[in-house]
Amino acid sequence: MKWLQDNLFNTWYNTILTFLALVFLFFVFRGIFIWVFTQAEWQVIPANLQILMIGAYPIEQVWRIWIVLYTLFVLLGLSAAVWKGLVLRISTAIAIFGLILLLIPLDIVKNSEIGYATLEYNFNIAYLIFFKRKWLLGGLVLFVVSFFLGRDKNKLKRWVIGGWVLSFPWTMITLHGFGENTVSTTNWGGLLLTLILAAVGIVVCFPLGVLLALGRRSQLPAIKWVSTIYIETTRGVPLITILFMGSIIFPIFMPGDFQLDKVIRAMIALTLFSAAYMAENVRGGLQAIPQGQVEAAQAVGLTYPKTMLFIVLPQALRSVIPAIVGQCISLFKDTSLVTIVGLQDLLGIARSILGNPTWQGLYVELYLFIAAIYFIFCYAMSYVSQKIEADLGIGKH
Repeated sequence: MKWLQDNLFNTWYNTILTFLALVFLFFVFRGIFIWVFTQAEWQVIPANLQILMIGAYPIEQVWRIWIVLYTLFVLLGLSAAVWKGLVLRISTAIAIFGLILLLIPLDIVKNSEIGYATLEYNFNIAYLIFFKRKWLLGGLVLFVVSFFLGRDKNKLKRWVIGGWVLSFPWTMITLHGFGENTVSTTNWGGLLLTLILAAVGIVVCFPLGVLLALGRRSQLPAIKWVSTIYIETTRGVPLITILFMGSIIFPIFMPGDFQLDKVIRAMIALTLFSAAYMAENVRGGLQAIPQGQVEAAQAVGLTYPKTMLFIVLPQALRSVIPAIVGQCISLFKDTSLVTIVGLQDLLGIARSILGNPTWQGLYVELYLFIAAIYFIFCYAMSYVSQKIEADLGIGKH
């Protein structure tokens, strides 16, 4: 009460402003509440949840996605057991989210008199395709078992790191398949494609950006100028231009028998574009390191690679964690641009759904759902960044 009196009702004009603000907020939230619970046609979400999650991926091949998710559950469990701390909190949050999905009842029935259809059938479809109970339960069991098997076994660190490194080729091979039972990347879509593009772009652009930043500060003129020209040229071109070049112009200059998958071309375009911005973020951290530290390292006999690896880069990267995470968030959101070059990511799938006469005009509900997905992932990355900064004591010492 004292805080309210000191900050909101301390003068007569602040009291009037507070009252007007409360009235305004009341009508705003009242309108939102009425629209959400009586007017919005939310059945567009569960009815199309399959293609929103996995695009045109064949139903009979969905087990491939679950194999990949099971692999990630095992790696998350082992990582939480080996590193604990922040990794444990992140892994636990993911497991709790999976548990919530597991416990959502299927017999959700809304009153059709206010514009809702019965959702029981639609939710059954959703679980069958992506959130099927027995598959999800199996993943959670694997997470728990992996966690307890990996506890107090520090020797597993190298194996877990190796597992994460190999998880990318394993994911691509499993999702695509081999032999006669292949799933073309043209069938990849929805959230599945968005996450793959973002993960590849983030993981690959970081080391490439570090190398470009070091190259721009190199004493060798050739390396310095090549890195500088690449960074400045890429930063001066919109991402959509690079995507168009990779999708349309690049195949023209290739031999007739050379075919590079469209998804791979989008991955390369996103990675090369983001690497230039990542390089500038890292270069800012490198410039913050006093030259005396480099000279001291050289004085004790450390070579240039060891000086960079053990002295300079740890401090430089530590100081630019917010900028690096901001670039990762930007890359995740930029994946929505691939819909312009014909890939059916989450946004592209939404446009396809709205082209169906059954769902025409429901763009607000659909785009709000997609915005919520983007917000969850972006906020998660921001939250992890804040926790890393707190654990490292950035800004405190």
